[in-house]
Amino acid sequence: MNSELVKKALEKVANPSVLVNLISRRVRQLNAGYGGASRPMVADVENLGVADIALREIIEDKMGFEMPEVVVLVRPTAQNRKRPQGWARLEPTKNNGDQPSGNHHP
Repeated sequence: MNSELVKKALEKVANPSVLVNLISRRVRQLNAGYGGASRPMVADVENLGVADIALREIIEDKMGFEMPEVVVLVRPTAQNRKRPQGWARLEPTKNNGDQPSGNHHP
């Protein structure tokens, strides 16, 4: 993979993880070998590998993407959480005289 193409593609797609996912998905399409999705959308691809073709498609705006909206997750407080069904509340057991009395420690 050409590092210059990667740098240029990162200017278009700011998140490296998103870029990796776009490239890998497009490489799978190009390698599939059937239908319109398997043909490069850029010219002059004779000496390029499929990853470089995918990078050029991003750089030349032949392939688009949308970033999902970021949702902030809030962890519930202990007061608002409910116990899953089947979880019983454990009460402390009472001493029913089975232990010896006095200050003897076993």
